[in-house]
Amino acid sequence: MPMSNIKAEAEIVKIRKACRAAAEVLSELKKLVRVGITTKEIEGHADDLFKKNGWIPAFKGYRGYKYSTCLSVNEEVVHGLPSGRVLREGDIIGIDVGAIVDGYYGDTAETVQVGKVSATAKKLLSTTRNALFKGISQARDGMHLGDLSSAIEAEARSNGFSVVRDLYGHGVGKSLHEDPLIPNFGQKGTGIVLKAGMTLAIEPMLNVGGSGIKTLDDGWTIVTADGSLSAHFEHTILVTKGAPEILSKR
Repeated sequence: MPMSNIKAEAEIVKIRKACRAAAEVLSELKKLVRVGITTKEIEGHADDLFKKNGWIPAFKGYRGYKYSTCLSVNEEVVHGLPSGRVLREGDIIGIDVGAIVDGYYGDTAETVQVGKVSATAKKLLSTTRNALFKGISQARDGMHLGDLSSAIEAEARSNGFSVVRDLYGHGVGKSLHEDPLIPNFGQKGTGIVLKAGMTLAIEPMLNVGGSGIKTLDDGWTIVTADGSLSAHFEHTILVTKGAPEILSKR
């Protein structure tokens, strides 16, 4: 683990600001979710929020991506493109937001329901949220990365869901994606040792069906291979000597 991934206090202050910005945008976008709204309308509101507050959307322009948000509906795991798609009763939508403040990044995501959803969808959302916090609880100085990853996987499996194995969480800070990669599966006591000062974006992605995924022809949208529902939750956290700090807490 390069020592550059241990952040100085001045850097942590900036990452905290970026995470709070991302969290605020996400909180406002969640309020818009309803039957009949399009994902493009949600994206437009995100653009307005970034402009109003003087924040930079972290995703827009990243590797050629054209939008401020990723909006992933139902079988879309992540990287869903805002469009004219109309949200319908029973849908679930993952809202992923990144922000840049003072040159540093914050990253957060949540999957929310549209109107009344199925019992399976409700269980998927609650399990994915719980898996995130089970993983976060293991993100302490001196713990192994595998402790975090295995906690996420155990929560998913115990509730009958699969974990996406081809997508990862990541370090975050001066760049949107830094080392280490953070798998949502693994073995306790394996992997790098976590150190105070690391800032990590932990993001479980759970599927109702199998763990397989594929990318659509748009080159961005990743969906479940079997068409089953998928959920995605994410927080950026700071590893400390004690309990981890959730920098993107809403």
